[in-house]
Amino acid sequence: MIFFITLFIIFFVGFFIVKKYYPQGVLFVGGFLLLCTAILFNGTPMLSEKASLGSNFLDIFQYLKDTFSKTTAGLGLTIMVVGGFAKYMDHIGASKALVKITTKPMKKLNSPYLVLALTYILGQILNIFIPSASGLGVLLMVTVYPILVSLGASPLSATAVIGTTACLDLGPASGNSVLAAKTANIDAALYFVKYQLPVSIFVIAAIALTHYFVQKIGDKNLSYNENEIKKETAKADDSKEAPGFYALFPIIPLVIILGFSSLFKSSIKMNVEVAMLLSITISMIVEGVRRRTFKNTITDLKIVFNSMGSQFSAVITLIVAGQFFAYGLTKVGVIDSIIEWTKHAGLGVQPMILVMTGVISASSVIMGSGNAPFFAFAALAPTVAASVNIDPVVIAMPMQLASGIARSVSPITAVIVAVCGISGVSPFLVVRRTFLPMLVGLVVLLVSNMILFG
Repeated sequence: MIFFITLFIIFFVGFFIVKKYYPQGVLFVGGFLLLCTAILFNGTPMLSEKASLGSNFLDIFQYLKDTFSKTTAGLGLTIMVVGGFAKYMDHIGASKALVKITTKPMKKLNSPYLVLALTYILGQILNIFIPSASGLGVLLMVTVYPILVSLGASPLSATAVIGTTACLDLGPASGNSVLAAKTANIDAALYFVKYQLPVSIFVIAAIALTHYFVQKIGDKNLSYNENEIKKETAKADDSKEAPGFYALFPIIPLVIILGFSSLFKSSIKMNVEVAMLLSITISMIVEGVRRRTFKNTITDLKIVFNSMGSQFSAVITLIVAGQFFAYGLTKVGVIDSIIEWTKHAGLGVQPMILVMTGVISASSVIMGSGNAPFFAFAALAPTVAASVNIDPVVIAMPMQLASGIARSVSPITAVIVAVCGISGVSPFLVVRRTFLPMLVGLVVLLVSNMILFG
């Protein structure tokens, strides 16, 4: 009974989102119904005894409150600060200055879609040093997005490519990679060099190539609304002139983050939020000196704060709604049922790898997260590997990489919502552009894993 109710709720959520109902509202209602189902049919506790308010029903709202607090203070703050920084860069004309300088050599390539493909490759490399998918995504939206649009790519194409730059969660700095390495009982650095790297080379090349054709063909068939977005963006970019050296301002955060990263063995720890706030401060000081007006420069802070507020209403609420819905799926027992079924499936090596990656991919899309389903299923890898007599890493790695790839097809995942919040493009339109590149990437992942390690 509970299984059919869950299916109905999932269908209900998907149907109304496709019908363009307010997605946050639909996800909140869907999550609430799932949690109520878990309480009524299973008596499942919503929170631990220590955190509970003493009522399962009230604990639903307590969980929602806790999620808002945690998300807003963590990822939400990152997105809001980056959104404020991007808006300020646009206001003082720094974004336009960067575009003006950087587009000159890029235009010689005579192909915005080649630049899009190269952007994906660059972003995936940067992801090794900036392991936060959302942090990297919004950083590239500030620095690279205006360039891509000015070269002729649509906001939809540029957002789709940037939203997938961290789809593989590569490197020992990634939480999923560390968990996969521990699950396979090998060193995280060895896991990256010996297993992730050989497979990822083929996957990255395949995704970049697919992005090139998908975005190029997609832009030739832009709808009326998408064309309007493109015109409005171009118009906004031409709003303010600035000195040429202002082109340095949008890239200051990236320089700071990379400069104080493990890449250069820095003893100083740097995060995206501090880098953005420091960059805003430097930019405002220079802008104040140039304009010679303290009052107007200080007043410009309002632009930053207003943008942060709009990021909260449009982006953070959608992320929380997605987490709330995913929590409902977990509590209703769907994930546990899948895990139990997988344990007793009794399949061969390759069919088992296909089943495990398929299940984790579907879970990532529905839950809008690569971490949650992988954390739930990772412990199965050694058991499943032992049942088919293979090394655990052979099944743990495709599971780990698949979770990130599939996450990039979910319209409620944090990175997609975050980049869309800056570009103003619908997440549901963006995932239509990410679906084929990610599908190709998933197929190449499975094939290359089978050839190299199967």
